Amino acid sequence: MPDQSPKTVIISGGTDGMGRATALERLAKGDHVTVIGSNAAKGRALLDQVAHANLRFLQADLSSIAETERVVARIGEQHDAIDALALFANRVSPKRKETADGLESTFALYYLSRYLLSFRLRPLLDAGSDPVIINVAGVGNTAGRIHWDDPQLRRRYGQVRAQLQAGRANDLLGVMFARQAGSRARYVLYHPGFTRSGANSHPNSLVRGSIDLLAKVFAREVSEAVRPIVQWIDHPPADALSAIDRGRRVEESLKTLDPDAAGRLAAYTETLLRNR
Repeated sequence: MPDQSPKTVIISGGTDGMGRATALERLAKGDHVTVIGSNAAKGRALLDQVAHANLRFLQADLSSIAETERVVARIGEQHDAIDALALFANRVSPKRKETADGLESTFALYYLSRYLLSFRLRPLLDAGSDPVIINVAGVGNTAGRIHWDDPQLRRRYGQVRAQLQAGRANDLLGVMFARQAGSRARYVLYHPGFTRSGANSHPNSLVRGSIDLLAKVFAREVSEAVRPIVQWIDHPPADALSAIDRGRRVEESLKTLDPDAAGRLAAYTETLLRNR
């Protein structure tokens, strides 16, 4: 069979770990790949190491609403259509930090940037031949919740609490996009499980060492974890929403995929954006 035509792929959080591995796999297939990352030095290093004409790097702090909107506008200037959007960007923060928009940083980067990229890039995705969004988070995990009385965690912050809340928000993002966006793009929520990816980015050296030690014993190889992502970009699932936890299909009846909660989060998010 003839090879498929090159695709246009956008990857947030693509200078390290699974995002970087996905970028390299898609470049090897001849795709045009744009990697978004906050660290300019890592972006330059990626461009220098790969030296591929089809690779672009956009430096941006995606925890900023304005920066994310700038990235969306830049992608619109560079492309008429997008075939795949892969969302990896995340960062652990041991202490509560607020962005310039007054938002808790984990919520802003891990959830809100993915919301903005998903919905703002929808027209370009709908112009793609067989578009797909792949949101790499923790679907299938039922720990954590949206703290509706304090979603910015001003009263009680913890890094695990923040990560779990943003993870559950991404579950609901998949539900709301599939139900509300009216898009041709299929949405895949993907939990790869414990993977040898991102340990070096933790700000605490003791935690980095512990994660690295555990990863050597228990974690999946990055190449194994990204294999389904690479395949979904070529062959998106048929359903508007697919939730995959370590190779297993997650039923949409799972409590963390509740449509009413997704609608509530969508309303909160749009109000938040209007007030910025």
